[in-house]
Amino acid sequence: MIVLGVNLTFAQKKINIVFVGNSITQGALIKQPAVDSPPAQCVKILNDKGYEVNYANCGVSGATTVDFLPAAETLFVKVANAAGKMSGRILFSVSLGTNDSASTATTGAPISAAQYYVNLKAITDELTKLYADCLIVIHYPIWYSSNTYNSAMYLEEGQKRLLSYRPMIERLASEFANIYVGDTAAYAFFEHNYLENFFAENGRAGTFYLHPNEAGAKKLAQYWANPIIGILTQKSY
Repeated sequence: MIVLGVNLTFAQKKINIVFVGNSITQGALIKQPAVDSPPAQCVKILNDKGYEVNYANCGVSGATTVDFLPAAETLFVKVANAAGKMSGRILFSVSLGTNDSASTATTGAPISAAQYYVNLKAITDELTKLYADCLIVIHYPIWYSSNTYNSAMYLEEGQKRLLSYRPMIERLASEFANIYVGDTAAYAFFEHNYLENFFAENGRAGTFYLHPNEAGAKKLAQYWANPIIGILTQKSY
């Protein structure tokens, strides 16, 4: 009976995670993203907590919610294919919005809060249709400096737009039982600690801060892991 109990506990702690996001999720500028990207480090934290995690990093640089729309048949296919290779319940960790908030040069930009909601709902509706028992955790997009301007223009207008997405995430989570609000705290942390946690990048409006470095990715991973662990505990995983 003791062995059976151990096996049962072990089985309950197996989970599949598909990380959906943009360059931040992908681990842009990080030398070894397979090891040090936010998803890779998040999985390390979960492993240390006793979870056996099978995961896929579907972060794509420059991606917006428009790029991940099922109807586009592009990046959503990548997510569905990754999930389709997994056996058992799937948790989707979603971090989108940075590129949606840009004023120019990203797909669909600028994307209003209302449209952001519509896009996220289309994505999550299709994920739930394909994987009926899936869990979907949507994190607040994280901070970037108000002078961010690379190939796309963000600046203060983009920063304000980014903050307008938060109520849309809350709304979606309040409407569907399998959707949860994930991290809400990383934005404030990075806003006050960006120098040591972000890469300094040269842009059209001076040095800007957009992508977490290895230290920042580790911090972000912890912010993502905390709500995921809470949800898995609640669901007895």
